[in-house]
Amino acid sequence: MDAKQLSQRLATVGAFVKPGARVADIGSDHAYLPANLALNHQISYGIAGEVVQGPFENARHEIQKLGLTDVLVARLADGLAAIEPTDRIDTVTIAGMGGPLIRHILEQGAPQLVDVQRLILEPNVGEATVREWLAANQFQIVAERILAEDGHTYEILCADRVDHAVTYTAAEQLFGPFLLTEQSPVFIAKWQRELQRVNAAVAQMQRAKVIPAEHLARANAKIKLIEGVLTDASK
Repeated sequence: MDAKQLSQRLATVGAFVKPGARVADIGSDHAYLPANLALNHQISYGIAGEVVQGPFENARHEIQKLGLTDVLVARLADGLAAIEPTDRIDTVTIAGMGGPLIRHILEQGAPQLVDVQRLILEPNVGEATVREWLAANQFQIVAERILAEDGHTYEILCADRVDHAVTYTAAEQLFGPFLLTEQSPVFIAKWQRELQRVNAAVAQMQRAKVIPAEHLARANAKIKLIEGVLTDASK
């Protein structure tokens, strides 16, 4: 993979960036995503944000190598601190991190999100906590994708800022409002695996000398939700 040929995962993230957007890619590593968008004239300006020196140098080198310094800038900063007011960023992409970390980045970077209209997020675990944050902060999910690549399953969430309250049911928050409706083969396979994992965890908790009642109740509630979705999907 490089800036000219993205992975399916990053290409899917990039497909949700509107033409002419001013985008900040947080945790950009080699800056492959914003560089690809710039090469294809899909964005008018972009930031590749990195908190670690090595990946930051990789991003800066990639931007220079591709001759994109007039459109892209690499910044060494923690999360959304990479965004400056003069950047006029309207779109933020965060891909390849855990859901709790993505949520933390969004919470800590609230001042930088004031003018941001679209968030495109690819949590590799903990998608539900990201959806919870989006709803609480008036970002409505407008599209979702789930895909399998290189032995991993990825979910991509695209959410736009709205001026009204956003709420999701427990099932929508866990599975995704769009993914729950579509119930693709990749979606079904993911939740079949997750059901096995949670059932195994419940069995282990039940064998404990002191049963963790709260954790057990949450796990059983999750099992009930998954079983309900898989039953509906099999009809």
